[in-house]
Formats: sequence, structure tokens, C-alpha cells
Amino acid sequence: MIRSVTAQDVEALCTIYNHYIANTVVSFEEEPVSAGEMSARIGKVRDAGLPWLVAEDGDNIVGYAYAGKWQERSAYRFCALVSVYLTPAATGKGWGTRLYQELFAALRTTSIRWVLGGIALPNAASVALHEKMGMQRVGLHPGVGYKFGRWIDVGYWQGELRGP
Repeated sequence: MIRSVTAQDVEALCTIYNHYIANTVVSFEEEPVSAGEMSARIGKVRDAGLPWLVAEDGDNIVGYAYAGKWQERSAYRFCALVSVYLTPAATGKGWGTRLYQELFAALRTTSIRWVLGGIALPNAASVALHEKMGMQRVGLHPGVGYKFGRWIDVGYWQGELRGP
């Protein structure tokens, strides 16, 4: 089941995200995120009128996806940065696709026209998911991230939710 996030989900979301902080370069954060910080992030997304979704498998939250503002300036108001995170056990089982399908459907009910995704490279699974959703690579920033003693490239993918 995929549904909107609730306050009761915060601890599970922290567990999912903090795994990526501690063990991967998927997130460029280096310190664990607290429940208070995660709640604030959810609030910021909701205050912008954008969706934050969670995926449940039985009683377990197995992932989440959300859209945030691409940039703060008014001219960017039709663009959103999209992200998806899954528990390690849920990867490769279609949850990312389902979350993005629901997220993109929710975004189509808003003024958002363009979705963008940033991917720390290499990450074949994330690239495949974004391209499966109709997004195309539009840029590369070589070596802009530094984590775990190495420089990391970031690629950007963009998709159009609807025409003008």
C-alpha cells in the first residue's frame, strides 16, 4: 500500500534514510538525521503543497518518496526535485517504481510540470528507475561530492509531467 506520510512514520523514515547516510554515497549527508529533523523536512514539503508518500508491506514501511522545491526562486515554481528511498530488503522488488508512479500522479494534480532527480554516480539501479519513469539525463557535475574518502559525480535526470 502507498499512502501519505503521517507523524507516526517518522522513526521508520529515519531508519531507512540513516542507512543511506551511514553506508552509501546515495546521500551526501554524513550525520544521522533525527526524528525532529525528519519531521521538519516533511513539514517543509507539505508547506510547499507537495506530496510525501510511504510504501507499506503489511505492517512495515519499506520506502518513501517525496518531491521538494527544485529552487526557491519563483521562476522555478513549476519544477520539483524528486527522491525515493527503500529499505535494503525492498530494493529490486518494484517498490521504487510504484512510489514514483504514485508520486508523479500526485504531482500532476499540482502546478508542477518538470521533475528532476539527482543521482550520485555510479548507481545503475537509480538511473534505470529514473529512465523507466521517462526521465532523461540532462547534466553531469563531475566530482562535486566528497564522502568516504572519494570524489563522487552527480548526474541529473529530468522528466516532463505534462506539456505547457
